[in-house]
Amino acid sequence: MNATYGSSGNFFSQMQNGAPFDLFFSADIEYPRRLEAAGLAEPGTLYEYAVGRIVIWTPLDAKVDVTKQGWRTLLDASVQKIAIANPEHAPYGRAAVAALQNARIYDRVKAKLVYGENISQAAQFVQSGNAQTGIIALSLAISPPMRDGKRWEIPADMHPALEQGAVVLKSATNKEAARAFLEFVKSAAGRAILAKYGFEFPDKLKEPEKR
Repeated sequence: MNATYGSSGNFFSQMQNGAPFDLFFSADIEYPRRLEAAGLAEPGTLYEYAVGRIVIWTPLDAKVDVTKQGWRTLLDASVQKIAIANPEHAPYGRAAVAALQNARIYDRVKAKLVYGENISQAAQFVQSGNAQTGIIALSLAISPPMRDGKRWEIPADMHPALEQGAVVLKSATNKEAARAFLEFVKSAAGRAILAKYGFEFPDKLKEPEKR
């Protein structure tokens, strides 16, 4: 199976119009739910696989220390551009805006915001120096290309939970492989990989198995 990366909202629109995908992993479980409600998903395959987190990330040589300054990083004079995912169709972007609003600094920093098409592009803006900092996924911040930078985790209660969901598409040309991959994600090995990259799990996944 080949992976294609982009914003959840854009993929959702494409799938509504018949885009040929087998399996959809969304940063917002609402999109898979809507596909299921529209009859575009295989019944019984909707699965909430993880809960995402967001962080403020800066390069190691940034003039401001985000680990000590937290939200004040975004207000620092050295920060002219702050990268986030486009909130119109990227769940991580919506979470970033909500957190900024709850921190009561959105109006003070909105002129600095630059928007990536998705969370990966927002991260690339900071990596490349086109933005001095960004609000990105924790999973990207601790991945090999970015883990040498500095980060500050935004409290989870400052934005709507990033409940992430997956679903097998009814139009899938290889349903067997799609179901098998989804089962791997559900397994202990799959969850271990997600946990390694900072994802948390819905409460029901933490409950001990009933015997």
